Amino acid sequence: MDETHKKGLNADLIESDLENCCRGEALCGQCRNTACNIGFAKRCISDYKKAPKKEVPGGTDNIPTTDFRTFDEVELETAIAHILKECKDCKEDHTENCIINIIRNCYEVSLLGDTHVYEGSALQYLMFLREHFPDQAACIADVYASLP
Repeated sequence: MDETHKKGLNADLIESDLENCCRGEALCGQCRNTACNIGFAKRCISDYKKAPKKEVPGGTDNIPTTDFRTFDEVELETAIAHILKECKDCKEDHTENCIINIIRNCYEVSLLGDTHVYEGSALQYLMFLREHFPDQAACIADVYASLP
């Protein structure tokens, strides 16, 4: 499954979301690059723009799940809604190392404290969020519903 996404991926939108989430060196101090959730996701999308592949080799194993820096919740919620719109709703063809899944996982760790199961369906994921994280789910769902 090392092909490009069938419908493409709006890498510029994802890159913009990541820039909006990044606190920068002025607030974080020295940049930790891929040891930061947002930095790791930025590297993934940068690599994707150079060579658009669906999979991030070793992606889930390299997500910095112990990075507990705080980020702006609204920016993260917006970014999750955007990445869910990029999801191809692949259901049983879902792979954990899909670039969309990896970036969503990075946002999750930053917003919710850990990665969560994703079964290849944005709707199922939103229902999961509504059950377990109702406040964040409401914001994510509102942005998601407003997108084309």
